[in-house]
Amino acid sequence: EKAVNLKKDLAEMQEWMTQAEEEYLEKDFEYKSPEELENAVKEMKRAKEDVLQKEVRVKILKDNIKMLAAKVPSSGQDLATELNVVLENYQLLCNRIRGKCHTLEEVWSCWIELLQYLDLEMAWLDNLEERVQMTENMPDKLDAASDALESLESVLRHPADNRTQIRELGQTLIDGGILDDIISEKLEAFNARYEELSHLAVSRQIDLEQQLQTMRETNHMLQVLQENLVELDRQLTSYLTDRIDAFQMPQEAQ
Repeated sequence: EKAVNLKKDLAEMQEWMTQAEEEYLEKDFEYKSPEELENAVKEMKRAKEDVLQKEVRVKILKDNIKMLAAKVPSSGQDLATELNVVLENYQLLCNRIRGKCHTLEEVWSCWIELLQYLDLEMAWLDNLEERVQMTENMPDKLDAASDALESLESVLRHPADNRTQIRELGQTLIDGGILDDIISEKLEAFNARYEELSHLAVSRQIDLEQQLQTMRETNHMLQVLQENLVELDRQLTSYLTDRIDAFQMPQEAQ
């Protein structure tokens, strides 16, 4: 009777493993939204816990069959053969579910990481847009133009590492058919804004550089003119002090 019950337990265990495999491993999933992906991750975590909890039952079966085999070798031998099959299938099921759970967790982590990098770069684009707007309606002064250029250039020195991560993470998920529509839309919007703002910023940078060059040249000319006027004033004052007649002065002094 004990052999019959153990044989029934082995059959039930095998049936449960077949159902678990069909439910968790053979079902096709389409992850078209973050909610679907998150639910799939939660489901696979539950599946892993469910499968691992059966380890106690498998161990009890194994111990009972060993005890029976020691007492009744003939009955125990057949059950031991069936047990080996169940143990092998159980281990395979555990490994496959662990693997799928790990894969889904990695995919979810990849999605969260992509969102974090996009948030960082969007914040940088907001800052860049603000700096570009600050260069408009600016006082026509050398110091103001110089400060605006330095401020803009400091933002433009932003490293490209984050954009590389965004491109690689997004492509990895899209290649796997995961959230491909949502990610493609997000990447398209980000790239369009990046191209527009970066081109605008570089164009404004060039304008400021040219404006600064013109201001410096003008200031230099004014400085030279000022120095010449000071020298001329000194000479004229000297002529007046010495009561020199205008017609006695050099032509340029007249």
